Amino acid sequence: MDKYKAIRIIISGGGTGGHIFPAIAIASEFKRLQPDSQVLFVGAKGKMEMDKVPAAGFEIIGLPICGLQRKLSLKNLWHNLQLPFKVLYSKAKAKKIIRDFAPDIAIGVGGYASAPLLSAAIKLKIPTLIQEQNGFAGLTNRMLAKDVDKICVAYEGMEKFFPAEKIVLSGNPIRGSIRKADENMKKAALEHFNLNPAKRHLLVIGGSLGCGTLNKSMMQWIEQGCPQGEDVEVLWQCGKYYEPEVKAFMEAHPSERIHYSAFIDRMDYAYACADLLLSRSGASSISEICMAGKACIFVPSPNVAEDHQTHNAMALVNKGAARIVKDSQAPKELLKEATRLIHNAEELEDIEKKAFAMALPDAAHIIVDEAYKLI
Repeated sequence: MDKYKAIRIIISGGGTGGHIFPAIAIASEFKRLQPDSQVLFVGAKGKMEMDKVPAAGFEIIGLPICGLQRKLSLKNLWHNLQLPFKVLYSKAKAKKIIRDFAPDIAIGVGGYASAPLLSAAIKLKIPTLIQEQNGFAGLTNRMLAKDVDKICVAYEGMEKFFPAEKIVLSGNPIRGSIRKADENMKKAALEHFNLNPAKRHLLVIGGSLGCGTLNKSMMQWIEQGCPQGEDVEVLWQCGKYYEPEVKAFMEAHPSERIHYSAFIDRMDYAYACADLLLSRSGASSISEICMAGKACIFVPSPNVAEDHQTHNAMALVNKGAARIVKDSQAPKELLKEATRLIHNAEELEDIEKKAFAMALPDAAHIIVDEAYKLI
């Protein structure tokens, strides 16, 4: 254990679960290897990391950083006028945080807060590492790439975005509870969600913020009487934003086979009991699905930078490790394909094997090892 001496680590970034959960997994691995190490998070005020990180047991400081609003409105115009001042203040505050905390290394995981914090660390000669979750690199990480010391990635072929000599293929760190379920875990999962073991089980997850397209697809299918789904039970994470709409809909269309909630806390159990998943193709979701060895139909979000969710999904689809339905086609085609696939045991098993073969289980440990090498 001498290799893992006590150090001080700043981890910066967030905005979505796709940035936050890998960051927490990295922090947890630092603490597992050396409990005396000190970890400080730096996030963006008002973003979900300000809740999720303290809930995981880590301290976080918020910067008033935010993105440019492209839709034309008075509110967005006022927001954009304030933006340069927020950026300058965030840069100054990031520099002060680094001087006060005196980290041995600064790690960026993408998102608004990552840029000012990592830029300040680079100027103050602190070793730096960034982690890129997606198959199409995010703007913040692309901007930082030439100046940071190491870049950990989840997909092959990232030399088109980053200097090849800095790249390490690590995979995406995920929650430690996610694993391929045995029969005992599946039994416990079915009991936890009060599901019928005799049914087929469909898991619908739209990411930490919910997904309007998946919700619309589900509601249309339910309105039609769940065709070809008579023996299918659904576990449906609709998202906090959409919960009032879904609640009202389900009150008008009650069904004992549809179990919905804003957020699923026990995702390990949710994966364990699922025969098939419907999901957006955010990087963390893909990594967890591979680790759980599950078959999934991805519906990439069209509302993300550089269409990176399609790039993520196609990395699996091209190897037969997943299926894909376009967002625009989902309301009409998604549940039709899902009900076909969920009843095809041979095809499901083939997808599951290929997905599990793409899992990179030691991502957090690889990233922490790279951090120690830099120090």
